[in-house]
Amino acid sequence: MFVNLQGRHHLVTVPRAGRETVEVRIQGRGDTNVPVKPMSLDGGDYLDWTTDGKAVTWAWGAQFFRQPIDATEPQKTDIVVEAPRSRPKGSVLLTGARVITMKGSEVIASGDVLVTDNRIAAVGKHGSLTAPAGTRTINVSGKTIMPGLVDAHSHMWAPRGLHQTEVWQYLANLAYGVTTTRDPQTSTPDVFAYADMVDAGMMPGPRVYATGPGVFSGSGIDSREAAFRFIKRYKEAYRTNTLKQYVAGDRIVRQWIIEACKEYGITATIEGSLDLKLNLTQMADGYSGQEHSLPIAPLYKDVTTFVAKTKTFYTPTILVAYGAPWTENYWFETESPANDAKLRRWVPWELLDGMVRRRPQWFLPEEYGHNLIAKGVADVVHAGGRAGLGSHGQLQGLGAHWETWNLASGGLTPHETLQVITIFSAEAIGLQQDLGSLEAGKLADLIVLDRNPLENIKNTNSIRYVMKNGELYEGDTLNMVWPQSKPLPKQFWWNTEPAAPAPAQTGK
Repeated sequence: MFVNLQGRHHLVTVPRAGRETVEVRIQGRGDTNVPVKPMSLDGGDYLDWTTDGKAVTWAWGAQFFRQPIDATEPQKTDIVVEAPRSRPKGSVLLTGARVITMKGSEVIASGDVLVTDNRIAAVGKHGSLTAPAGTRTINVSGKTIMPGLVDAHSHMWAPRGLHQTEVWQYLANLAYGVTTTRDPQTSTPDVFAYADMVDAGMMPGPRVYATGPGVFSGSGIDSREAAFRFIKRYKEAYRTNTLKQYVAGDRIVRQWIIEACKEYGITATIEGSLDLKLNLTQMADGYSGQEHSLPIAPLYKDVTTFVAKTKTFYTPTILVAYGAPWTENYWFETESPANDAKLRRWVPWELLDGMVRRRPQWFLPEEYGHNLIAKGVADVVHAGGRAGLGSHGQLQGLGAHWETWNLASGGLTPHETLQVITIFSAEAIGLQQDLGSLEAGKLADLIVLDRNPLENIKNTNSIRYVMKNGELYEGDTLNMVWPQSKPLPKQFWWNTEPAAPAPAQTGK
């Protein structure tokens, strides 16, 4: 990071993490060179001048820096704001349901799930578990319990700058059974504050994991040293264990980035960019994830076997299909979301109507490519590889189910599809030790379905209850059922839709 020292109205920043100096020219002053001074080789966010123009300020995660222009070192202030994590107390027993555990192929025809505090205490056949004194029992006979959905490519962009405490994107996803999300590109670091607010119980929402801003070709990575300095920000400032690289340079640059990620213990995923050769070389170089569909269909055995052998997690985001019309349009055309009462509760009507009442494109059913893309996903999985769920934020909440149905359209069985949207997606973001299956000791994230998704994959959207972190909610209303009975407070967008016009009168 460098600043122009000639005046606060001509602030210039140049992200050159591996250089000591750089020459900056000011527009409107001809070719006059201006002096520059390195302020931080590690860079930072929210760069600004003080009101008197005598110092520069910036942030590095939870650290605030202020450096007068005549000083050699910045003044550093650690910003510490602490709050306890939200964690319910007590035990609840869900009894009599079909339990799809995602522990291999295990399905318990009539089973019980015991939850204590925010973790699963035991899973077993109906009547086989010993519950602690004071345990509440909820009869869910005839229903199906499965792990909560893990959306490994979920853009939930809440307002930036001034943060809100009522975030409809979070509520929509939770209401539709999405209990864990990973945003692979947030543009700003604001998401980390939102994630903390959810963890502290300040607002309901799924678990929010994020890469922070992407790593782009403009990130200034022109040496191995620069790569390590830049990636250091993700580990030490953003405190994230994952990032996304967007064709940040030629292959040697991309290799420097993955080397740095391995050094700092960061799981790196990649942008597909409609380039199969790029995708395959990045898989060979050790990137753990492939975001967006491989752009060629059908895929032949050499490619699907290669993808499987690299152990890359393939998250195709078929709703925004590469190499074919976006499949979100197929579901907008065939599912009538404009009349979906639950969807209208969770998506503000101005935004929803803008999506559902008119669409800029329309295609015949045979023009869509989701079946072929999904067949490639199925072939990778059947070859021993891994795939992930990615709704891409196209339609918050319900979009995760549309993408699930996309995944099932190419040859995955319903159980294999459920594996992809739960345990495989948890593995994709490195959280399988705590999430993705119903096993003793794991975090208590699950959904209770009225209908069996093993019979019809569309039954994933028959949600009666959602449990996240041991707290049980009604799927339609997000009123809390356990550990206390508590309605969701009125949200700011409710009851703001204008009344529908009266039907026109016709004369006789």
